[in-house]
Amino acid sequence: MNLEAIVEATIARLDETNKARETGLATSRSLIRQCANAIRATHRHEWEAAEVMLGEADRIAAELRARLSEHSAILNAGYSQDAFKEYAEARLVFAMVRGTEMPGPDQIAVEPAAYLNGLAEAASELRRYILDGLRKGDVTTGEQLLATMDDVYSQLVTVDYPDGVTGGLRRTTDALRAVLERTRGDLTAAIRQDQLMSALSQVETRLAAQEDSKS
Repeated sequence: MNLEAIVEATIARLDETNKARETGLATSRSLIRQCANAIRATHRHEWEAAEVMLGEADRIAAELRARLSEHSAILNAGYSQDAFKEYAEARLVFAMVRGTEMPGPDQIAVEPAAYLNGLAEAASELRRYILDGLRKGDVTTGEQLLATMDDVYSQLVTVDYPDGVTGGLRRTTDALRAVLERTRGDLTAAIRQDQLMSALSQVETRLAAQEDSKS
């Protein structure tokens, strides 16, 4: 094969790679957008809408993996793995909030590093759900979800590999720890306030009973 033919063949391969990259970027953006919408619907308790959106996210994730199956460098590129991380987060947030079994990385076809980072971000996302519940006086759900956050952190802190292997999981886990501690403080304050209000109500009831007995 002469030089011109070699260069032409090489350019043709680069052209295929570039097309795959453009496809990967567009599909990754679509997946991230779909997952963000699913998480938003979950926070709003729009369960049916969230399930529909997660079903569409399943389809887009499978499409992304299929389209990049012959381009491993692009499949493992940062933007592709970020999309799979968001996908894992959306799936895990829904499972945590609904109290159902959390899917593993193999079940949703997500690489280990992307899955673990998605798990950490899903646990951090519970803070918003807990605070929304506290505004409505729902302390019980907050305690349950705080326990989930604590369990996730306790597991992730044991993962001790270089950042190049885990995709920067250590930083994500440190961020989760800060969110966990702030949430624990907010929930503790809400519980103490409830206890105080309950004690005041009991005192008022006793005083009212004493007034009634005098009259």
